[in-house]
Amino acid sequence: MGDDRPGAGERVLLVGLGNPGPRYAGNRHNIGFGVLDELGTRVGGTFKAHSSGAEILEGRLGGHSVVLAKPRSYMNLSGGPVAGVARFFRVPADAVVVVHDELDVDYGVLKLKFGGGDNGHNGLRSITTSLGTRDYYRVRFGVGRPPGRMSPADYVLKDFSAAERRDLAYHVDRCADAVETLVDRGLAAAQNAFHTR
Repeated sequence: MGDDRPGAGERVLLVGLGNPGPRYAGNRHNIGFGVLDELGTRVGGTFKAHSSGAEILEGRLGGHSVVLAKPRSYMNLSGGPVAGVARFFRVPADAVVVVHDELDVDYGVLKLKFGGGDNGHNGLRSITTSLGTRDYYRVRFGVGRPPGRMSPADYVLKDFSAAERRDLAYHVDRCADAVETLVDRGLAAAQNAFHTR
């Protein structure tokens, strides 16, 4: 198999999905922002507004050139800012890594993949439309299914439960580790290391 690192060692665009503003900050839907904030701490520096419509931070992660981006649009319109950052920094789709919440994966479980459908995730659907391809990397952070008859749309806009928050920092840290491993060693190595509880 060839090099399965995003961008094969060139610059990588790391995207975290969420909704802007303090009222959404603790929502399950905003876990992508949380992971990007942790990666930003590792890179060093602060996110700054960019003309693409995203907050961005340039730097190095494990010796690799990266651009971190948090779209300032709402989740359903994430694609425009992501495509804008990718164009500005000349990053091809196969060097884009999107960190997002995933309903069909148990809380705290990580799944990494390249390409595929959006599984009903409006942020991914918008990115696929704007990039014109499904061929980008996804780091899926499990948030589990909603309880009872609660709609998935309502569930992802609720904050993590008190029980979930107890070890949320650990899971965010582990997800950031998975992104670093993906960038540094490739998809297969990251899957082998992180596709477990």
